[in-house]
Amino acid sequence: MSVILETKKLTKTYKSNEVQVEVLKGIDLTIEAGDFLSIRGASGVGKSTLLNILGALDRADSGDIIVAGKSLNSYFSEDNLHLYRRDKVGFIFQNHYLMSDFTVLENVMMPLLIKKQSRKEAEETAMDVLKSVGLEDRAKHFPSQISGGESQRAAVARAIIHKPPIVLADEPTGNLDTKNSEKFIDIFANLQQERNLTILVVTHDMNLADKAFHKYKLYDGLLFTVD
Repeated sequence: MSVILETKKLTKTYKSNEVQVEVLKGIDLTIEAGDFLSIRGASGVGKSTLLNILGALDRADSGDIIVAGKSLNSYFSEDNLHLYRRDKVGFIFQNHYLMSDFTVLENVMMPLLIKKQSRKEAEETAMDVLKSVGLEDRAKHFPSQISGGESQRAAVARAIIHKPPIVLADEPTGNLDTKNSEKFIDIFANLQQERNLTILVVTHDMNLADKAFHKYKLYDGLLFTVD
């Protein structure tokens, strides 16, 4: 398998009440195409920080990230972060962040329209992805007209529609009740297999974490493999 993402000695330190808090202490991680990884850990240990750095929403103090053969540092130096976020990653947050003035279909289409794909092609692709997450009958609804679980599945469809090399998911079941969480996890895991997605998820949800092929725990600024 080809390596999709590789981190090299990532570090990150924050200052809290004049105290330096080193949340990442040299993270090395290799992710291959089609892999599914989960990272668990207590609140505040740096899970979301790591994911935000991988998604270029934050920047490491030192180290580098190679995604699809190119250094993330080069995107920073070239002032091309918008291209990285547009082309290289799909991000799923704890909150779905669907745009309220657009239908579910239009929300999911948006990444393709930003890449200048024709509206007809974007709509066809979006309907196909919505079918994969069980939302084809909600395509013309607005976010206010669908449930929280459906909104989160729409967010997944939006994150994967442009076929990014890697999908980053930050506590995607965090705001869902047990029933919707279980349904989301089943759809998410099936989607990973059907579309051979490469996924890194940080989560407190043991049921979701256990679906991953490789499981890690973030503790004291370092990653450890877990059974």
